[in-house]
Amino acid sequence: MSRNGHPIQRMLTANAQWAEDVQRAEPSFFEQSAKGQAPHTLWIGCADSRVPDSIITGSKPGEIFVHRNIANQLKLDDYNALSVLRYAVDYLGVEHVVIVGHTECGGAAACLGASQNPSLDLKKAIATVPSLPADSSLNRWLEPLTRLAASLGLSSTPHQEALPVVVEENVKMQVEMLAKTVTINDAWTKGPPKGQQVWIHGWVYDIATGKLKDLHVSQGPPGAKPLSEGPLSEEPAEM
Repeated sequence: MSRNGHPIQRMLTANAQWAEDVQRAEPSFFEQSAKGQAPHTLWIGCADSRVPDSIITGSKPGEIFVHRNIANQLKLDDYNALSVLRYAVDYLGVEHVVIVGHTECGGAAACLGASQNPSLDLKKAIATVPSLPADSSLNRWLEPLTRLAASLGLSSTPHQEALPVVVEENVKMQVEMLAKTVTINDAWTKGPPKGQQVWIHGWVYDIATGKLKDLHVSQGPPGAKPLSEGPLSEEPAEM
């Protein structure tokens, strides 16, 4: 389809064609979708437009429940994310919650840059984006990641070498935060209402290759048998 024309009209036209194609290939798909959803996974990822969860995993609508924000953060005072998590685990019965970061992350890059600034004062509120006040919504959102970057000892490391470290350490930190949530602790100690085992994972998507990398930080219920996970960094999802 031509890329010319207004982007809004282009999306509407593409949607109409997509709906026709799906209806032709799988006539009962939309009828079944309208009856409800049963996703197996909650994806907590970055809002970056280059990381479309369903496309890069070869998934259909209804298979992945999604929450996305800048730099794939999971904060214990973020009622938006926490409500998505509770709904996904308790009411949709997801079995997996995945924190997904990605290479060339603009949020992580901004935080790394701020952390390498010699004038950074960790005793004060941090203006990661210097053109905005330190108490702006964006800077308040990014501050924990800037502090993480500052703790990694990367002040003299070239940016392109340091950024992948920040991206991976951020995912690991968010997995640890996820493990501290009331929802996950309830699932692991009391069992979720639907009775499924709930596992949490950390991945990084490589924009340059299109492949997901498993950071091997998965956690599950106490005493549960570890999952047998394939080499996600080597085998791309079938498209």
